[in-house]
Amino acid sequence: MINKGQKINDRYEIIRSIGEGGMANVYLAYDTILDRKVAVKILRGDLADDEKFVRRFQREAISASSLSHPNIVEVYDVGEDDGKYFIVMEYVEGKTLKQLIKKRGALTLPEVIDIMLQLTSAIAHAHESYIIHRDIKPQNVIILEDGRVKIMDFGIAVALNSNELTQTNSVMGTVYYLPPEQANGGATTIKSDIYSLGILMYELVVGRVPFKGDSPVEVAIKQMRETIPDLTTANPDIPQSIENIILRACAKNPKNRYDSVLEMHEDLKTALDKDRFNEAKNVYEYPENNFDDDDLEMPKTKRSDRTSEKEEKRKDKKLNKTIKIVSIIAAILAFALVFIFFIYPRFISKPSIEVPDVSDMSVSQAESLLEEKGFEVATKTKKQSSDEIKEGKVIETDPEAGRTIKKGTKITLIVSSGTKKITIEDYTGENYYEIKAKLEAAGIEVETDTKDVPETQNPEENTILSQDVKAGEKLGKGDTIILTIPNIYTVYPDFVAESYSVVDVRNFATKHDLTLEVQEQADSSKQDGTIIYQNMAAGTKVNKGATLRITVVKNTVTDTNQNTDTNNE
Repeated sequence: MINKGQKINDRYEIIRSIGEGGMANVYLAYDTILDRKVAVKILRGDLADDEKFVRRFQREAISASSLSHPNIVEVYDVGEDDGKYFIVMEYVEGKTLKQLIKKRGALTLPEVIDIMLQLTSAIAHAHESYIIHRDIKPQNVIILEDGRVKIMDFGIAVALNSNELTQTNSVMGTVYYLPPEQANGGATTIKSDIYSLGILMYELVVGRVPFKGDSPVEVAIKQMRETIPDLTTANPDIPQSIENIILRACAKNPKNRYDSVLEMHEDLKTALDKDRFNEAKNVYEYPENNFDDDDLEMPKTKRSDRTSEKEEKRKDKKLNKTIKIVSIIAAILAFALVFIFFIYPRFISKPSIEVPDVSDMSVSQAESLLEEKGFEVATKTKKQSSDEIKEGKVIETDPEAGRTIKKGTKITLIVSSGTKKITIEDYTGENYYEIKAKLEAAGIEVETDTKDVPETQNPEENTILSQDVKAGEKLGKGDTIILTIPNIYTVYPDFVAESYSVVDVRNFATKHDLTLEVQEQADSSKQDGTIIYQNMAAGTKVNKGATLRITVVKNTVTDTNQNTDTNNE
């Protein structure tokens, strides 16, 4: 049991649990050395005593740590602490793709294409590094608030065999995306990931998985035998180009699938082009049902009497040979890991020394100094933008300068990739909120100024009138620009010249919260009700709460004295 406040490897302080899986539990933790939040995946206690799981957990985590891609959750560290085997990963805040689908159902096609382009880019990068994911599903995909997608558990997923399919319903979440060859315990290839991507894309488009059943075995059989349901039945408006991509990715015969994830990625780029909407429906080149039957037959507890005994022996011999080879390789890897992590450190006791400051040095200078001090320098550097340090020079090290660490520790150089400043354009006439979002995304602070503009000039609301930074200048993170937008105000019309009625003036005063005073004056040359004077000059600014006085012609005089006398009687 891992408790809040407990430290893993005397470095990662547990904050809270954020997820539980069939193989490991995940915790939010604080990296006390690098001052950042991380996700720590710890192998379940009941599996920590199983050498097979431990070897796979460590070996494949180390392999996954070599991946560096904006759509892949980065692996920082892997190790063991008091019998707890752990992996430290980038902490990403967001929802899983599965949570999004449950909340919204089917997504819009532009959203689907955007998500799939990010996923295929990440998977293609992994395949280039000879890493197959083997467990692609929406539960392993995080979507951030800004729409970016992050896929996790690279190389850590378990390739399920037929025995695991019959053991428990806990694998239901995985079997929905399981390729036919993987469900049967066959070899997993890059085309297995392509099948899972196709099933995931189907779910994004329709809002549900294509194959369901009461048990994992039933779903697995459907994955191997049933064709993908017709998309147009679920939604007649889905373009043929979208269905063709899913049909090709979800082919039962791997020969009918894309040759690579990169090929699928390129196909997705043009999927929403109008000239592709009515393209011909995809037709498979190779048989879907009668191919390599030995590889796509579910394991059975009872064999038919007609099954060849010779074939049975051949398969057993092949299986035994495979098990022996795997066992030898696993034993070698296990010994290597035990030697590296436990035996070797006991024979070598290294003194602690201080990391020197190599900032603003060239990479070669920094490497020379660090190696001279007795450190090992990582061959792969990290890039980071900087407005102070020139491109190609060292910004800092990881671990940072001034820390006292063991001699021989590997030091990673963080090298400047140059400034991230952008060239300012002439934003006059552009929409203020669009430009503000664009600049703030680049780290530039946007301040707002206003300029009074009368409504008679017909100004457009939220349109940029001017800016304090000239076009062509460069700004970066932390810099400020002032954008001026119109403060549109109302002016008094010419009530006299434009022949306004008293009712019109009263409506104007009500609309703009003015106090209206109406004075009457006889003028035999004008009709009753004619406005002959206003105290607020035409064209001046209307201020809320002001008093507007007008003089109106009234030639008919009421004998108020007579009325008064009558009332007195």
